[in-house]
Amino acid sequence: MTRLAGWGRTPAAQSSVVAPSSEEEVAELLARGPLCVRGLGRSYGDAAQLAGGTVAELTGLDEIGPVDEAGVVTLGAGASIDALLASVLPEGWFVPVTPGTRQVTMGGAVAADVHGKNHHRDGSFASHVESLRLATPRGVFDVSPEADPDLFWATLGGMGLTGVVTRVRLRLLRVESDVVLVDTDRFDDLDGVMAAMVEGDERHRYSVAWVDCTAAGSRTGRAVLTRGDHAPAGAEPPRAPRTGRLGVPFVAPPGLLNRLSVRAFNEAWFRRAPRHAVEEPHSLGAFFHPLDGVADWNRLYGPRGFVQYQFVVPENAGETVRAVIERLARSGLVSFLAVLKRFGAGDPGHLSFPMAGWTLALDLPVGAETLPDELDALDELVLDAGGRVYLAKDARLDPAKVAAMYPRLEEWRAVRARVDPEGVLTSDLARRLHLVGR
Repeated sequence: MTRLAGWGRTPAAQSSVVAPSSEEEVAELLARGPLCVRGLGRSYGDAAQLAGGTVAELTGLDEIGPVDEAGVVTLGAGASIDALLASVLPEGWFVPVTPGTRQVTMGGAVAADVHGKNHHRDGSFASHVESLRLATPRGVFDVSPEADPDLFWATLGGMGLTGVVTRVRLRLLRVESDVVLVDTDRFDDLDGVMAAMVEGDERHRYSVAWVDCTAAGSRTGRAVLTRGDHAPAGAEPPRAPRTGRLGVPFVAPPGLLNRLSVRAFNEAWFRRAPRHAVEEPHSLGAFFHPLDGVADWNRLYGPRGFVQYQFVVPENAGETVRAVIERLARSGLVSFLAVLKRFGAGDPGHLSFPMAGWTLALDLPVGAETLPDELDALDELVLDAGGRVYLAKDARLDPAKVAAMYPRLEEWRAVRARVDPEGVLTSDLARRLHLVGR
């Protein structure tokens, strides 16, 4: 048995880990009984673990095929974004959507229907998937928006519970360089940054704001907004490219990230950002995946780990974002990383997270006695606004709230029952939220 946890390092479970290297071995595992699938373990909560059960780690299915003339590549479910970029970037291709880390497998990107800084322009990962190869207890299927669309869309965002993805056909994005030209603006309050994000939606492919959740009063929600686009061929390289890779060699002592230390960091980070800068060259890693430059950064949150709370609310519910930030500032809880983004229209995925509107992600250390109650209160604010929390990052949601947040849950269950009537595919997340049989 192996101790497994999500990137938040809480909660953990003892599971029996197996590593299939072929689709045939995956089919054999499905025939044996309850099974959970796992990639590189970057879901923050308990989506890729199964207490007392079997977990199939799919990183052995890591083949990367050639890119065809249309920019479509066939990938094994265990191939990571990191490996894909190493293979295709020299040929002038980039992933169409990337989350904040390259250490995510194709299967994980499908299961969580990951999104990035460009959702307002390009949608989520699902929007760029041509087709999937899916192993289920009822057989192996090739699914796409044309071939069994119900199963295809139930799988995109389905948290690995409709089948085991073994291959993905993905449409890539053509780029001319490995440089991003970035505009940076500093805002003294939340209204300013949100207005700028709405106004600039169409001018930039990528947009993200870091928000200071410790500031209060007239400075509530002060933020640093960065917006970027891929640079043309021959663009000036970044002035100070990163060399080497930092790491956190041990689990930090409890309380390292407290109100005083986070407030001091936020003040320094806010002042460090330029008031206004235009088309500064950044490397792809520095812009898209800055935390990948710090190995095991999740150890900074101490032995109890942390919860990442990410929610989305509709376009007309921007005040909910303010209400969440104000409540967090009053509560005394600290968020070391708070990231605000814009979403465009969602896709047909039954359990896909994005909807047109605003999404805020918060990292909150575990330990404060008030944390559970405060998060429950945030859930109510989000629900009242017609929003939802992201299942790929959840570790504590009340299962009674899932159906209200994901109104197509019963449709999803019906599709799942067709290919997995015995409930073979499961996880701690699925059991905790009653997505599948308890």
